[in-house]
Amino acid sequence: MDKYLSRSIDQALLEWKDNPRRKPLLVRGARQVGKSSTIRHLGKNFKYFLEVNVERNPEVMEFFKGSRDVKSIAAKLSDFFNVPVVPGETLLFLDEIQKCEDVIHSLWFFKEDYPELHVIAAGSLLEFALKNLSSFGVGRVSSLFVYPMSFDEFLTATRQEGLLRIKRNSSPTNPLPEAFYNRLVEAFRSYMLVGGMPEAVATYTETGSYRYSSDIVNEIIQGYQDDFAKYGAKANPLLLRQTLISVAHQAGAKFVCSRVEGQYRSAEVKVALEMLKDAGLIIPTYHTDANGVPLGAEINERVVKYLIHDTGVLLGILGIDDDIDERIKEMMVADSIDLVDKGHVAEMMAGLELIKYSSPQTRHQLYYWQNMNKGTCAEVDYVIGRSGSIVPIEVKSGVKGSMSSMYSLMRNPQKHIEMGIRCSLENFGTFASPDGKKIDIIPLYAISNLFAEK
Repeated sequence: MDKYLSRSIDQALLEWKDNPRRKPLLVRGARQVGKSSTIRHLGKNFKYFLEVNVERNPEVMEFFKGSRDVKSIAAKLSDFFNVPVVPGETLLFLDEIQKCEDVIHSLWFFKEDYPELHVIAAGSLLEFALKNLSSFGVGRVSSLFVYPMSFDEFLTATRQEGLLRIKRNSSPTNPLPEAFYNRLVEAFRSYMLVGGMPEAVATYTETGSYRYSSDIVNEIIQGYQDDFAKYGAKANPLLLRQTLISVAHQAGAKFVCSRVEGQYRSAEVKVALEMLKDAGLIIPTYHTDANGVPLGAEINERVVKYLIHDTGVLLGILGIDDDIDERIKEMMVADSIDLVDKGHVAEMMAGLELIKYSSPQTRHQLYYWQNMNKGTCAEVDYVIGRSGSIVPIEVKSGVKGSMSSMYSLMRNPQKHIEMGIRCSLENFGTFASPDGKKIDIIPLYAISNLFAEK
């Protein structure tokens, strides 16, 4: 991409740059979500920028082998690439570090022996390498997690900052004016089709074509499948492909291993799921009893939903590109109820947006609630913790749809739930549950408002 699309992670990177107590930084996330681009953009704030791609320049690995003298390593890199390494003036970017454990281990010693030098590292399949290290850099390395672009970032990329401002200034007690509401729904339709992969968004902003952005997404999906062979000895590329496809088809429902095509054993599918999760391609949503925070204290790891990490990728995997022009027409003219019913896309988008606006310093988990008693089917799409309390979030289509599951959860005296959120393509609003508890309407396109500083 020639033009850089600004990201919310940019601010976190600048804060790291200016922190006198900073540690070497790992930028983590799936392939093609923009890790390297954000780091190169940060490099413009330095006098010198030294990018070392271990995969592209494997000969540099010898500088790290058997040596813990990071000042000597930095001097050799400086001479090799002919870029000065000056503490406070140079950003050293070590990319694709999963290729060499010695490079990964060097981050510890940059913290210990060369803390004045700014050092950032990244890698497309980094999580696999980190998992094989029994203890990595505890207390000596920081992390930032990067995801595909959020809707707010999409609005900025498509030069619709006015919509972004008025959305951020709206609330359940101060809904959007009708004209802005309609424009936001249209922009959200576009975001749903394009997704948040930076190259796809850049292509859409340059061409205005869903067809061209879809082509980019299909190339990214093919790249993911090509990567399957690099996952390690336990990886079966065909099983990984079939599992990823099955996750797409089972979006919004408890994942059932037996539905993966190919008659694989559950244990094999679970290994594939773990690998896809480590690669950042799928995100689990765990069942919780929702009795209090932290929600993760009561999860049932046997009851899990999975989200594809990007809606554009989801739609590409589902194969809508086979007749993309017809599907675009269908989605662009559909009313809001039909629009959000497409393949549980709305529920998935809500979960992804909840993660994208959370602090990038931590890998955040998603949770949902389901009544596990026999003969019941009550289920709430997401539950989050806010100010020490549980808040249920129900994703609905349009202005209709039963809220009985949320109401049953909120009525349970053991849960101590005082309010809930309905998330849809409606305008902002508020109403009361049958027993008088507050329900705020937070639109799908305004989930970032939940994270705004009060």
